[in-house]
Amino acid sequence: MKKEKITQKEMEDVHVLIPGAYQQLKNGVISRREFMRMATLLGMSAGVATFAAACASNEEPEATATAVPVADEPAAAATEAPADTGGIKRGGTLTKSMQLQLLDHPARLSWVEGANIVRQFGEYLTETGSDNITRPYLLEKWEVSDDVKTWDLFLRKGIKFNNGDEFTADDVMFTFGEWLNPDVGSSMLGLLSYLDGMDSVEKVDDYQVRLNLNAANIGVPEHLFHYPAIVLHRDFGGDIIKQPVGTGAFTLVEYAEGERAVFKRREDYWQNGADGQPLPYLDEIIYVSTDKDAGTAALQSGQVDSMYDPRPTDFQALKDVPGLTVRAASTAQALILRMRVDLAPWDDNRVRTALKKCQDRAKILQLAYFGEGDLSIDAHVAPVHPEYCEKEIPAYDPEGAKALLEEYAAEKGLTLPLKVTLATKNDQAEPEIAQALKELAIPGGFDISLDITDPSGYWDRWTEVDLGITSWTHRPLGTMVLPLAYTKESIGAWNETRWFDDEFEELLRQAEGTLDVEARRALMCQIEEIMQERGPIGNCFWKSVWNITASKFQNIKPHPTAYDLLYDVWIDA
Repeated sequence: MKKEKITQKEMEDVHVLIPGAYQQLKNGVISRREFMRMATLLGMSAGVATFAAACASNEEPEATATAVPVADEPAAAATEAPADTGGIKRGGTLTKSMQLQLLDHPARLSWVEGANIVRQFGEYLTETGSDNITRPYLLEKWEVSDDVKTWDLFLRKGIKFNNGDEFTADDVMFTFGEWLNPDVGSSMLGLLSYLDGMDSVEKVDDYQVRLNLNAANIGVPEHLFHYPAIVLHRDFGGDIIKQPVGTGAFTLVEYAEGERAVFKRREDYWQNGADGQPLPYLDEIIYVSTDKDAGTAALQSGQVDSMYDPRPTDFQALKDVPGLTVRAASTAQALILRMRVDLAPWDDNRVRTALKKCQDRAKILQLAYFGEGDLSIDAHVAPVHPEYCEKEIPAYDPEGAKALLEEYAAEKGLTLPLKVTLATKNDQAEPEIAQALKELAIPGGFDISLDITDPSGYWDRWTEVDLGITSWTHRPLGTMVLPLAYTKESIGAWNETRWFDDEFEELLRQAEGTLDVEARRALMCQIEEIMQERGPIGNCFWKSVWNITASKFQNIKPHPTAYDLLYDVWIDA
C-alpha cells in the first residue's frame, strides 16, 4: 500500500536533527535542495529524502517505503534513466575530444581531465550527482555521530577490482594513507585537515572504516568525491597508467599522452543497468587529445561525439548544429583574479581593493562569456552552494580605485599609473577577461601588461605568478574550496595567493562543523565579507557549463564539474 506521509519518529530513527530540517523546509526557511543535502548527510537515503521533501511540500509522494532506511540505496538508483527502458541499446563507442596529459599518482590530480580518464576504470566512495547531492557509491552507507566528529563508512560487499581482487577496507585504509602522506603531495591532505593522519582512520572490520575527526566537519561525503579521491588498490605502486587497477565499469587498454585513450567495457562490473543486466551499456570509450579549436571542429564534422568542457565560443558555434544536444548546468566554476599577498604591491590591501573596484562585472561577463553565468562578489562562494549568503554586487568604481592607488603611491614614493603584469592562459575565457580588465583599469590608475600563454605554460607556474587568472572548478559546498585555497595549512599546496586570515579561518572551521544550513549561512555571510573587504581575489562571475554531445547518446548528465559519468550512457536504438 502506498505510504502517504513520513513520521517524526521515522526521521528521528535516522538522525535526531532531521525533523528540525523537515520543519524548516515546511516553513520555507530552507529550500528543497538544502533539505535533501542535510538529510542525506545525516544518513537518510536519497529516495526517502525525496519522499520526505514531497510530504513537506504537500506534493504527491513518489516513494512507497514503509520505513526510513539509512543512505543505503544502490548508486544505480540515483541515475536518471527513464522508467521505460525499451530504447536502451547495448554496445557502441563514444568518442570524445579532451587533452590527455601526463598521469602518474591519482592522489596528485589537479585537473579534471586526468580525473575523467581515471574515473572510467576507478571509482570513489561517494558520488556527487548533477543535482549537487552526494550519495554513497562504493560505500553502502555512512553514519555520523551527533557531534559530526565520528564518521562510520560501510563498504559495499561483493565488489571486485578489474584484477579479480575483492574490494575491502584494506584498500580504503591504503588509499587514506596515500592521501595523508605529505610525500605524495595530494591536495586531499589539506582537505582532510580534520584528521590527525592515519591515527584518525580506523579499520573496524573488512567492510567498515571509522574516521575520528579532531573537529566537526559536514563535508566528509563531498570530500570523498574530490577528484583526486579515486580509491586505490592496496598494492598500488604509484603509477596509475602502468597499474590501471580499479573497480570501475571499463578497463584501460591504451593511454598515450597527448594522443588517445581507449577503454573497453568490463563483463563483471558490480552494478546492473535499468534493463537488469550488468553495466556499462557502451562497449568502448575513446578519448582523442586535441586543443579546444580542433575539438570544436571535430564535433561539428562528426569526427567525435562530444568534447570536454566547451568554452563560450564553442557553445555559440555548436548550439544550433543538427544532431547535437546541448545540456547546461549552473556551477561554482570561476575564473579567479588572484593576487599574491606576499609580494608587492599586492601585499597592500589598498592595491588589492583598487583592482577589485576596476571590475565592471556585467560588462566582463558579457564580453568574456556572452552573459552565460551569474555575477559574483569577490568571494569564492557561489549561489549553487547551500550556505551561500547573497550580497549586493559591487559597482564598477574607477574613481575609488584611483583614490586608493594615489594614497598608496604617495606613501611609497611612486607615480601612477601603477604598472603590473597579469598572467593567465589561453584556454577558456581568460584572455577576454584579461583584456577587458586591462581597459577597465586604466581610469583606476593601473597599467596592466598581459602575459598569456598556452594552458601548460600557465599551469607550470600558476602558484608563482604575482597576479594571475586561475580557473577553479566546481565544488558542491561553499566550505569545500575555502580550506583548499585560503588557509595557512594550504600554503605550499593550492594556496596560490599565500593569503590567510585568523578570523576567516576561525569562522570557516565553525561553518565546517555546523549542520543547520541557516546557521551556517550566517557564518558564511561573515566569511564572504572578509574576502570582499581584505581577501586576495577578484571574481566577476560564476560560469555556466555545457555538455554538448551527439543526440543519439542517452542518459548524458551535464555535471557542474564537467565530470564524465559514462557508466550508464547508451546509444538510442
